Amino acid sequence: MSDPVLLWFRQDLRLSDQAALAAAISEGPVIPVYVLDDEAPRHWAMGGASRWWLHHSLKALDDSLRARGSRLILRRGKSADMLAEIAKATGASRVHGLHHYEPWWRNAEKSVARLLDLQLHDGGLLLPPGAVRTGTGGMYRIYTPFSRAVMDHMPPAPPHPAPHAIDAPARWPDSDALDDWRLLPTRPDWAKGFAKDWTPGEAGARRNVAAFIDDAGDYPVARNLPSIEGTSRLSPHLHFGEVSPAYVWHRVTSSSHDATIFLKELIWRDYAHVQICELPTYGSANARDSFDALPWRDLREAGADFTAWKTGTTGYPIVDAGMRQLWATGWMHNRVRMIAASFLIKHLLIDWRHGARWFWDTLVDASYANNSVNWQWVAGSGVDANLFTRIMAPLSQSEKFDAADYIRQWVPELAGLSDAAIHDPDAHDARPNSYPAKIIGHREGRERALNAYRQMKP
Repeated sequence: MSDPVLLWFRQDLRLSDQAALAAAISEGPVIPVYVLDDEAPRHWAMGGASRWWLHHSLKALDDSLRARGSRLILRRGKSADMLAEIAKATGASRVHGLHHYEPWWRNAEKSVARLLDLQLHDGGLLLPPGAVRTGTGGMYRIYTPFSRAVMDHMPPAPPHPAPHAIDAPARWPDSDALDDWRLLPTRPDWAKGFAKDWTPGEAGARRNVAAFIDDAGDYPVARNLPSIEGTSRLSPHLHFGEVSPAYVWHRVTSSSHDATIFLKELIWRDYAHVQICELPTYGSANARDSFDALPWRDLREAGADFTAWKTGTTGYPIVDAGMRQLWATGWMHNRVRMIAASFLIKHLLIDWRHGARWFWDTLVDASYANNSVNWQWVAGSGVDANLFTRIMAPLSQSEKFDAADYIRQWVPELAGLSDAAIHDPDAHDARPNSYPAKIIGHREGRERALNAYRQMKP
């Protein structure tokens, strides 16, 4: 029997359309490995909601591997150290994996490559960063021309099916027990409602794709209506790599619906990864230096407001509904994410980084690229971003996008209000005593934000 090869799983927890797996199988027996590496990302280690998802996704992946005569080896520590240790114990010298673009994974790849023969493959994005370039050979910084350039290279190659069998090594290395990692919350179990909304793993991802295809024709309008959840809900599956973007692209475009708007959202995901390749500190530093001078409120002054935002008690029903949905399910409707983020940044004048950190810990789809780029888009500090002076009006946004039933679901104190009153109970003298008054008026918050912006300008 030839020497085994290692298959390094990270955010690519699937067996179909898995180029690294296909390459490993072609060379001999395969030892699939997942390393829980909290040292490489340091302060960007996965948050609590992501760890809940990871536990269930790893369990599903191991089940799929065992059905094919293999299994998943689990280790905790530095990726390079753990892979080298397993290689030494098994006689392996080569590692296959998919490219990852978070700054800590790029550093970890360099460390692994110094110790072992590391072979990296594409497959996490529609196109690898750098595959499309501007006329001068640079990387795209603006989304719209980037999107057009990517479209010229679409569709992606057809996805490959999962293998029927995976050759096992002569001996398996030691493995941690998944339960010993304690990825699931217990005291208290704040994720007890997650399972009602999510089925992590490749099979769950494919079911979500199939369910979305039935409604894809409504996506251009429905994606903005929180009460009917017209989004695809594929973001956590894509983030953990339980399904490839190529698979999603081909399945969605195989329907009779015009999927252009949705496909542009897949391209936005690629765009966000290009930005973190160019600016690895996108999650902690303003992409526009001018925003370093914006006078954010200090949390010693604004701490109570920040707590109200996190707990969904701001007195703005659409914001509160979103923040409560986030806590209960690990996810928030995309339109509401924008409204909630804008409210924190502009109405409360709290630095976008505090909000991004909260989302990092509470979202099951907490992608460094998407989370960072999206928050800086709302703040206006991003490379390609909304203007800071465009301040979302949460009350009118709530009414415009018909969020009444969404609010009733997540803010039960307001469930008895009419459609007219539920978006702004105070304006209709209908606010029940159990629901808080607004922590700041819309006009007051808007003027404070604009004044801060004026102070920032030279």
